[in-house]
Amino acid sequence: MAQLDRSQKLEILADAAKYDASCASSGSIKRGSSKTGGIGSTTGMGICHSYAPDGRCISLLKILLTNYCMFDCHYCINRSSSGVRRAAFTVDEVVDLTLDFYKRNYIEGLFLSSGIIRSPDYTMELLVQVAKKLRIEHKFGGYIHLKTIPEADPDLLADAGLYADRLSINIELPSDAAIEEFAPEKSGPLIRKTMADLSGRITEAKVERRKSRKAPLFAPGGHSTQMIVGADASDDAAILQTSSKLYTGVGLKRVYYSAFSPIPDASKRLPLAAPPLMREHRLYQADWMLRFYGFSVSEILGGAQGGHLDLEVDPKLAWALMNRDQFPVDLNRAPREMLLRVPGLGTKGVGAILRARRFGRLRLADVERLCRSTKKMRAWIIAADWHPGRWLDGANLRSKMVRPARQMELFAA
Repeated sequence: MAQLDRSQKLEILADAAKYDASCASSGSIKRGSSKTGGIGSTTGMGICHSYAPDGRCISLLKILLTNYCMFDCHYCINRSSSGVRRAAFTVDEVVDLTLDFYKRNYIEGLFLSSGIIRSPDYTMELLVQVAKKLRIEHKFGGYIHLKTIPEADPDLLADAGLYADRLSINIELPSDAAIEEFAPEKSGPLIRKTMADLSGRITEAKVERRKSRKAPLFAPGGHSTQMIVGADASDDAAILQTSSKLYTGVGLKRVYYSAFSPIPDASKRLPLAAPPLMREHRLYQADWMLRFYGFSVSEILGGAQGGHLDLEVDPKLAWALMNRDQFPVDLNRAPREMLLRVPGLGTKGVGAILRARRFGRLRLADVERLCRSTKKMRAWIIAADWHPGRWLDGANLRSKMVRPARQMELFAA
């Protein structure tokens, strides 16, 4: 096989990494390198982001260490039976690329994943070496996200947490049965156990840091996972129920949803077409309701048809339409929990309203200033000078709320 140069490897391994959606860096810590003599820094917002043509957020220098893999997961383009071009970086090549890209201001961090070669332990050790070399030898202060391998030795995962801002383990599919069918070398229970172990280490590290600021950090951005949407027959209900269990059971920071994308040389078990991207979007909205708005999965799926979220309206509005008896909500008196259920009102807006109403009754114009717009929420709220009247009783309320689809102008000036 012809020897590949670094650019050719980068072309192959950056392209191979595009199927992994979990690239955000939110939740990490502020860290600078001005006092250490090193390079790189990260803020609360984390690394810079780029956006793929389909709107998905991706980070620059998001690569695989290698796309060789001993596993044969049907949904993965890098599975052992796939005919894709193969390449592998060395540890030093990834370190050099990260530093070179950083110095050119192309990136603010590294997202590193890998196919599994030789053994899970061997692969995990290489991933840890990259992060360790960046942190220790080059004093790299930028963001590092390592994709970990659940089958690897727990001590290696513990080492990874000392150098990475965030760790992640992809569960990929929502049920153990689906994992067994599409990824026979993987184990759902083992993945969840590894997640739980990581969560325990993260919690222990936080406790130690509260006792002493000299205690080492351990994955300060938490750990996350990714689920593929539409590769198997699982409906939205199954996906959200799994997400909810991961948030409450193993302390996951974030679940990412990645709409299945048909891959070249695909397994016959996979669907021929991708699901609508709107399905992925609705799952993200529902996920937000789980994490920040206090909804349960059963509430979100109350009106779901066949276990799937409504693609025409966002899940929060869908819930409000089915529970009109709980509206309108008085913005001057309602508790925070109910304010969070008002369509069009987010966590920042609720916080601003709670602070402002200490000083007087809020009028609609006040809410407009605090939340920038009241267009989506007017039917659902009461303010000092505003009542929606019989708006909520209208049989055509849903049609008024649904924004009609509009074809974008391809060549608009």
